Amino acid sequence: MFVTRKHLSRRAVLKGMGATMALPLLDAMTPAFGAQGKPSAFAPSASADKKGLPPRQVRLVCIEMVHGAAGSSQFGFEKNLWAPAAEGRGFDLGPTSLKPLEPFRDYLTIVSNTDVPSANATEAREIGGDHFRSTAVFLTQSYPRRTEGADVEVGTSFDQLYAQRFGQDTAIPSMQVAIESVDDGGGCQYGYSCAYVDSLSWAAPKKPLPMVRDPRVVFDQLFGMFKKYGTREERSERLAENRSILDWLQDSSARLRSRLGANDRARLDDYLDNVRELERRIQKVEAFNRSGEERELPGAPAGVPDSYADHVRLMFDLQLLAFTSDVTRVFSFKLSRDGSNRVFPDSGFGGPFHNSSHHSAREARILDFAKINTYHVGLLPYFLQKLKDTPDGDRNLLDNSLVMYGSPMGDPNFHNHKRVPFILAGRAGGALKGGVHYKAPNRTPLSNVMLSLLNSLGLDDLNAFGDSEDTFAIS
Repeated sequence: MFVTRKHLSRRAVLKGMGATMALPLLDAMTPAFGAQGKPSAFAPSASADKKGLPPRQVRLVCIEMVHGAAGSSQFGFEKNLWAPAAEGRGFDLGPTSLKPLEPFRDYLTIVSNTDVPSANATEAREIGGDHFRSTAVFLTQSYPRRTEGADVEVGTSFDQLYAQRFGQDTAIPSMQVAIESVDDGGGCQYGYSCAYVDSLSWAAPKKPLPMVRDPRVVFDQLFGMFKKYGTREERSERLAENRSILDWLQDSSARLRSRLGANDRARLDDYLDNVRELERRIQKVEAFNRSGEERELPGAPAGVPDSYADHVRLMFDLQLLAFTSDVTRVFSFKLSRDGSNRVFPDSGFGGPFHNSSHHSAREARILDFAKINTYHVGLLPYFLQKLKDTPDGDRNLLDNSLVMYGSPMGDPNFHNHKRVPFILAGRAGGALKGGVHYKAPNRTPLSNVMLSLLNSLGLDDLNAFGDSEDTFAIS
């Protein structure tokens, strides 16, 4: 490959019968840029390299977990149920809900004791409406206009600012996914449009972006499967045949393999095996949900697993696949719906989520709620390990990713927005060192932290974000 100077474009794809599949980064794609004297899409831009900023290919995942944390209550704060007691690098995750992240402590950045003032009520009639504005606030750090109509307005979200700058050269600039229903529409409660509950990402202050709950829909969006091939009915019939997308790409993949060296063939085979396995899991879920067997979630689409953990893992695997093939570099991910009373028996506590969050400041109930927090955090290592195991140039995907996890709510018993849970995983292409706990001064807005993160990701010309007052030293 190197001797003959044959090369593949970074945007090379497999095509066949209306299906399209992007490829992972292969060695054969590297000389394409070197031979032409052009910078690789997987190398730092000249300006970023000069300023010591991370490369443009940093993958971003913004995850919202609703209902705050047990550790944000006074008792939970004193017992370190969320953030560890020690600041700096010598922290102990043992007492905290972050304990499942111990294997990744070198990739973990904890920022505690920040507030989200933009989620607070500003007048009496808005008191109690926190669940109906919090999601819109999380990634915008801006107060939403109170309306039940179409004249919604809040702010451009963190993920979209990044996607607008660094996601435009991918097939899909960003994707927005969720686990629970996000399609209420119209007005919710306390005078707020359901757009505020249903939209984690905002492309502009008046432009909420819809979230996708069904893994099948996400899979087909990633590959453009049958997008331009036949009518909707014909595409549905082909999907009903339960065949793999790879069946439509056999000729194309065979031709490609004949052009690749041994290392690239192995990498391509591993990638296609992962695609096939992920598709098989989705098909298995669909087959069960269409079998007539009783479902735990009878109103959910056929592609949605009844198991919460299985659903989350499928969504994580889809994100990994998207990052590997560089179809997109940006995801926002809402893990639950505000007010959800779903139960999580695998947490060791069977109480309903929302009801359990209203713990009445009773210590035993706070500890029970902490079990739910720990369970949710415990789903992250599955994703982090896969990112770490995936090569990405001379690093791995976890080195070149920023996974943001948190909630705009603090102590859910009072619906307040103080001491909100917030952590970062990954090294963001070198912008973060990891293995550190920062405890912010009292009344520090979380928006200060987000502004600094945006600056470190390459948006260094941004001098304000949401209700930010200053930057926050973080590395």
